[in-house]
Amino acid sequence: MTLSTSRRSFLKGAAAAAGAALFIGARPNGALAASSSDAMMNPFVKIDADGNFTAIIKHFEKGQGPATGLSTLIAEELGLRMDQIQYAFAPSNPQVYNNLLFGPFQGTGGSTAMANSFMQYRQAGAAAREMLIKAAAEAWGVEPSGLTIEEGMVVGGSQSAPIGDFVAAAAQLEPPAEPRLKTPEEWRIIGNESTRRLDSVIKGNGKAKFAMDVHLDNQMVVMIARPEQKGALATGFDDSGAQGVKGYIRAAVLPNQAGVAVYAETTWAAIQAREALSVEWDTSAAETRSSDEIRAEIMAALDAEPEYNVLKKDHAATLAAIEGAAQVVEKTFYFPLLAHAPMEPLNCTIEQTAEGDIVLHDGAQMPTGPHMAYQQIFGLPAEKIHINTMLAGGSFGRRATPDADYQVEAALAFVMTDRSRPVKLVWTREDDLRSGYYRPAFGHKVRVGLSAEGDILGWDHRIAGQSIMKGTAFEAFAVHDGVDSSSVEGVSDTPYQVPGMFVGLTDTKKATSTLWWRSVGHTHTAYAMEVMMDMAAKAAGRDPLEFRLAHLQGTGADQARKSAVLKLAAEKAGWGNAPTGRSMGIAVHKSFGSYAAEVVELSGTAEAGFRIEKVTAAVDCGIPVNPDIIRAQMEGGIGYGIGHAMRDQITLAGGAVEQYNFPDYEPLRIGDIAAIEVHIVKSTEAPTGIGEPGTPPSAPALANAIAAASDLTIADLPMVEHGVSFA
Repeated sequence: MTLSTSRRSFLKGAAAAAGAALFIGARPNGALAASSSDAMMNPFVKIDADGNFTAIIKHFEKGQGPATGLSTLIAEELGLRMDQIQYAFAPSNPQVYNNLLFGPFQGTGGSTAMANSFMQYRQAGAAAREMLIKAAAEAWGVEPSGLTIEEGMVVGGSQSAPIGDFVAAAAQLEPPAEPRLKTPEEWRIIGNESTRRLDSVIKGNGKAKFAMDVHLDNQMVVMIARPEQKGALATGFDDSGAQGVKGYIRAAVLPNQAGVAVYAETTWAAIQAREALSVEWDTSAAETRSSDEIRAEIMAALDAEPEYNVLKKDHAATLAAIEGAAQVVEKTFYFPLLAHAPMEPLNCTIEQTAEGDIVLHDGAQMPTGPHMAYQQIFGLPAEKIHINTMLAGGSFGRRATPDADYQVEAALAFVMTDRSRPVKLVWTREDDLRSGYYRPAFGHKVRVGLSAEGDILGWDHRIAGQSIMKGTAFEAFAVHDGVDSSSVEGVSDTPYQVPGMFVGLTDTKKATSTLWWRSVGHTHTAYAMEVMMDMAAKAAGRDPLEFRLAHLQGTGADQARKSAVLKLAAEKAGWGNAPTGRSMGIAVHKSFGSYAAEVVELSGTAEAGFRIEKVTAAVDCGIPVNPDIIRAQMEGGIGYGIGHAMRDQITLAGGAVEQYNFPDYEPLRIGDIAAIEVHIVKSTEAPTGIGEPGTPPSAPALANAIAAASDLTIADLPMVEHGVSFA
């Protein structure tokens, strides 16, 4: 994805005096700001009179690095070292801090933080630089063109002074509409291998404040007794057993009947009291299916005529081409429900100020959602709702739900009190796994026809599963002609040049609560596509790498960039020269505007167990702003994808989730992958996503390595449930 928006459209606003501080930011209406209040409403850059710099970060920091990445852009344009800038999270205000790729909505997701903010934050830093230089030039009686800012000092000729000397004067100047951006040749921080995260030290020494760390004076802890079967309603309860728990305060059915709020003085008291509670549930509208029933529904949908012709292609022509092929390769895949399972379970804290305002302390991934919900729940205007965004210990998509589920739980629990005491909502790990939102179950049925020469003649790809976007506020932009784009992404838009390709989609009934999961639809579409490419290559008697490259012979940027990462990963992994006793599998996928290829090297056997010796990855995510963060995200994405494919699934029995905690939903272990090596393509393209693209190719690369070692093609996940063990 190349961003072509003009500089002027990114820098809509302005600078103003606010005491002795300078704020630079974007205004929603494009007008120049000239008042203290305007400056404090919409800043991206804050500089105080002492020359202390703060980047105001509009994106939530859940470990992927936007706090460092966006600060890097400002520091680069201002002429600072990274140790001279700090960050603070922006307030909830979608008119100012909206995600430029989401519209009038403030939120972090889809690996868009850098993609939508690259120019915006550079513009803000460049505008601040030019205003400070102009103020210094006027003070010294020289031309601005002879001055620069280096490591926080304005320098020129024989003169130099700290930036703080010019903040007050700069705040009175009109900001430039088109500030000059530094060229790549001038960059010292962007792309620098030595640039490290700004939050590493505080996370290492315990000073970082996560949402779970919020402890307000006189707060109560609330936990929700939820039904085992999603959709059941609480009709009453008996708390006689809970009354004997020290610290128990009271319990009450939530206004929406989705559960019973249990109030206590401490977390442990809330846990004990909730366990002692007896709740009456109305299960007439609840989920009652088992995992086997859900699977059967999906398989039946794959065998029927697809509900939607995604590409509007002639299905009969595709079927005819396949029937007339020299050989046909086919496989049916099944992908189970998956939980997000971040390290920090869901939590948030809510309080009311003396003025009647509502304040939410939360690791808010999409603050606009709870902000709007709170306006309705509390009957207050937007300006009376405040969201204090905290750090969060992971998310993988879980903290961003279309219905702001856990924030609404906290609000409903709070609104039932007299609001004199703050309320902290806490989920346990068991709550997270048994009462959460899940990556939906999906099935794929693929038939590929090959010519006598081993070329693809036709590709019939049918997909069935539960839509994430339908029935939510995101349906308007994510569903077109009935097709939820998140169900087919990665197949319908594949860069492979595949003749006679038909893609059919059928929606099945949603199982419990569906939600995007790290890399969304690409979690299953990449697996099906890349395993089928390997199967087709094997049937054609061709090398899997060569076969893929042969189907990327188009003239478009997609084909060129995907081919480049394939070749780089293969070269660095030593493709075709696996050590004795080892096998290799390869996969490549485009997601979130980025291209990632991975080679998994295995040792062992199916009988004795496989060991992942090495994963070699190559990624093209446009201009690599922070290479260290890019490598970390690729490593994390690879581990996340492989760990879940190896052994994880969420299963239902009578509608109730059977998994409880990490012993039966086991995360990746440090010893599961011996080594990961990441190579970054040098690029001049606009930055694209990096939080998610490492995940999609990881599991199919592992599956292809297993097939190379054992002729066992894993079409059902998790692998350990279908004939594979790991040493």
